[in-house]
Parts: sequence; C-alpha cells; structure tokens
Amino acid sequence: MRKRKKSEEGGFNVWRSYSDMIAGVLLLFILIMCVTLFQAQKSYNESIKERDDKIALQEQYTAEILAQQSELDEKNSKLSSQDEQLDKQKKLLAELAAQLKEQQASLDEKTSLLATQQKKIDNIIGVKADVIEALQKEFSKNNVSVDIDAQTGALTLNANVLFDYDKSELTDEGKQELADILPIYCKVLLQKDYKKYLAEIIIDGYTDTDGDYDYNLELSQKRSLAVAQYLTEIRENFLSSDEISELQNYLTVNGHGSANPVLDSDGNVDKDASRRVEVKFRLKDDEMINELNQIMNTDKTSDSEKSGSN
Repeated sequence: MRKRKKSEEGGFNVWRSYSDMIAGVLLLFILIMCVTLFQAQKSYNESIKERDDKIALQEQYTAEILAQQSELDEKNSKLSSQDEQLDKQKKLLAELAAQLKEQQASLDEKTSLLATQQKKIDNIIGVKADVIEALQKEFSKNNVSVDIDAQTGALTLNANVLFDYDKSELTDEGKQELADILPIYCKVLLQKDYKKYLAEIIIDGYTDTDGDYDYNLELSQKRSLAVAQYLTEIRENFLSSDEISELQNYLTVNGHGSANPVLDSDGNVDKDASRRVEVKFRLKDDEMINELNQIMNTDKTSDSEKSGSN
C-alpha cells in the first residue's frame, strides 16, 4: 500500500513537474509573445511615425514645388507679357523707322530742291553784284560822277538839275546829264552776260512833300516820262536795233509823287533831295522769290495734311 501510494505520489510529482514545465514554457512563450508584440507595436508605431514624417515632408516638398511652380508660372506669364510688349514695341519701332525713312526721303528731296533754289538765288545775287560793280567801273572809266546805290544799283538823278522848279520839261543841263549817264547805264545792263537775267529797267519820279498829292503824283509821272522819252530820242546814238527792241521790252516808267521822301540826319524831310528821278533795274529775282514762297506754302500744306492724318 505504501509502495503503491509512494508510486502514485511519484507519478503525480512527475506530472506536476511536467505541468510546471509546460506552464513555465507557456509563460515564457507568452512573455516572448508579449515582448515580440511590444517590439512589433513599437516598430509599427515607429513605421507609422516615419511614414507620417515622410508624408509631412512630402507634403512640404509638394507645397514648395507648387509654390515654385506658381512663381514660375507667374514669371512665365510676366515674360509672355513682356514678350508681347516687346513685339508691339518692335512693330512700333518698325513703323517709326518706316516713317522716319519716308520723312528723311522727303527731307532729302526738299534739301536738294532748296539747294537748287539757293544756288539760283546765289547766282542772282552774284549777278546783281556783278552788274553794280560793272556800272561803277564803267562810270568811273568815263569820268562820270553818279550816285549809285551799292546794294540795289539804283541811280539817283537830282530833279533840280533835270527840271526847273514845278516843271516837267527837261532843261538843257538836264539833257546833257542824261546824255552822259543813260547810255552807260543801259549799255551795261544790255550786255550779253547780264540781259538774260534782266527783268526791268525802271525810271521812277519823286517830288517833295509840298503841294497837293494828286498834283505831285502827276508831276512825278510827267518827269519820269520825260526822262524815258529823252532816252528813246538818243537811243539810236548808242544802241543797235536789236538792243533798242530789247530796251522797249524792259523799260517801265512810274510816278510816286511825294511818297518815300528823303530825310536828313535829323529825321526831317530834305525837300531838295526828295525831288529826284531814280533809274534802277530789277533782275528776275522776284520770280525766284515767288517760286520759293510757293514751295514753302506747299511744304506747309503738306505738313498740315500729314499732321491731320496722324
């Protein structure tokens, strides 16, 4: 009985030890499982955190990229706008260049035309100076003392020598003076080098300021006409038949009465000097001046039309 009981107790102890061992192993397994689960949870949490960090970083990068893209788009938009403005400016510059070229061509044309006109004017002025110089030399050569305006070539004759006071008939002394002066004056003007530029030979009569205007005007006309008539009387003595015909085409007579009186140094009317006859010439410069005026008026009209069209 004791032996059997002892045997039963031994078997029980074995099973108990085995149970304890199994319990210990199970406990160890549970412990390992807990540690493993803990490590797994920790690793999972770290992975989640790492993932969240990566997502946050990615979102940050994405936001930065989007911001940079937005900035780039804005810059591209500005650049596109600037390119458009640049194209407009290039087009405008091209139009301005075309206008400038057109204006330059017009300016060159006008400059060339003005240069041509200026050359003609210089030629006329040069001819006038040459005529005046030739007159002065010819009178000096013939020892004839005359009053010639160095600028205009006008020859002033004292009416007190040519006429008696308040008369229009030439005196003998006056005729002699005209016979000395008029042939020289006309011969120079009718020279081949000058007559192609000649427009008129003018005889102007003037009186002093005394008396009635109408009377003075008539008197001055009669006196200038008397000088012209005397010139026609003596013209055959120094002119050829061709020159006589030319003189008839050029000669004009005017009476100015008391207009344009001569003043002395004090500004008062010099009556003796005002009673005079002037023999002068006019070259074809008035036509030139009229032509230039037409050119200037044409230019102004053209410029006004361009301004209006713009």
